[in-house]
Amino acid sequence: MWIPFELDRFIGQQVTCRPTSLFQGEMDDHALLLAERIRGRRVLVTGGAGTIGRAFIRALLRFRPAALVVVDRSENGLAELVRDLRSTAGQYIPPLFCLLPLDVGGPVFPKLLARSAPFGIVAHFAAYKHVRSAKDAFSTEALLRNNVLATHRLLEGLLDRPPQHFFAVSTDKAAQPANAMGASKRLMEDLLLAYAGKLNVCSARFANVAFSQGSLPDAFLQRLALRQPLSAPRDVRRYFLSPREAGQLCLLSCLLAAPGERFFPKLERKSLLSFATLAERLLAHLGLEARPCATEEEARQLAARWQPGQKTYPVYFFDSDTEGEKAEEVFRGPAEKVEWERFAHIGVLPPPGEPDYAGMQGCIQRLEALLDRPNPRKEELLEALQERVPAFTHRVRGRQLDERM
Repeated sequence: MWIPFELDRFIGQQVTCRPTSLFQGEMDDHALLLAERIRGRRVLVTGGAGTIGRAFIRALLRFRPAALVVVDRSENGLAELVRDLRSTAGQYIPPLFCLLPLDVGGPVFPKLLARSAPFGIVAHFAAYKHVRSAKDAFSTEALLRNNVLATHRLLEGLLDRPPQHFFAVSTDKAAQPANAMGASKRLMEDLLLAYAGKLNVCSARFANVAFSQGSLPDAFLQRLALRQPLSAPRDVRRYFLSPREAGQLCLLSCLLAAPGERFFPKLERKSLLSFATLAERLLAHLGLEARPCATEEEARQLAARWQPGQKTYPVYFFDSDTEGEKAEEVFRGPAEKVEWERFAHIGVLPPPGEPDYAGMQGCIQRLEALLDRPNPRKEELLEALQERVPAFTHRVRGRQLDERM
């Protein structure tokens, strides 16, 4: 989709309010070490066609790896990734550059590992990231199979020929999780810790990535292109990173973290931004003023009649009433210790305990047994998550995100 303005500049000026990357200082300070650990290495990236995976790849390629294998279920995303990289002036492309439309949890991916390992670096971005991904028993089971069981199989597949660095992306929603997606990522973090005695594993919790694929800000652009109203909760505020910042945070975590550590961005609370405010700033940047509507139907009707030249654009802002949403996100729970001094703009969560590989295998076996039943109920799946992730609190509100525009 053609965007009639420079999106990166808008993000820096109106969303993050940072003209340069939050992590540029860390990237510059550790450039020699990053180069030493990347140059000439073979790299595997799963989920590499998504926004964060692509940003990670861009940050990585600066340091000239010898080979890059990218796996993603999205054929279209992989096609756009290769077009983007090969269309960028001065972009380094490794001698071996291979993009494969594979499912990490499917039967073909283990064959790739068996034939292509060892890799020096493995970065795992293949995950379900939406709160709406756990709306019923089917989608919740798929979420757990993808975010937890597929990660487990990947880790097991790497034990015989381990990489020097293994990174798996987490989320701010893993801290005090209020939805199944966040709880699945917290369980994934525990899974990584269980392997910290066998592999050099680490993770990063990150803020919302501004205008990432499928995000609400990205949906604003889609709605404008289709002349549909903008809709957002007025009472939900989030921290935002630019895509470049997200890629750099993941790269720094992947290459600099000790086994079992999780990185997160140091962001001041004053940088929290509501989705409604972001929508208003986007419209103002386009020379438009938000016209609040009392109902979704009113907003739809006004948008259908909207014509270029009009100075107002219909929006529907509402108080959040859907399951799994928190008013504000946090990066750590109240009992989680943090190393604040190692980096200027990154906090470090050290491993909360010793690796328990045997205990985690038992947990995975119980989860597999539950998911392999003919018809596991959503309530059973949530209870299983609650048992393994005590910080998970699921509040039943009776309304799903899919019931909103």
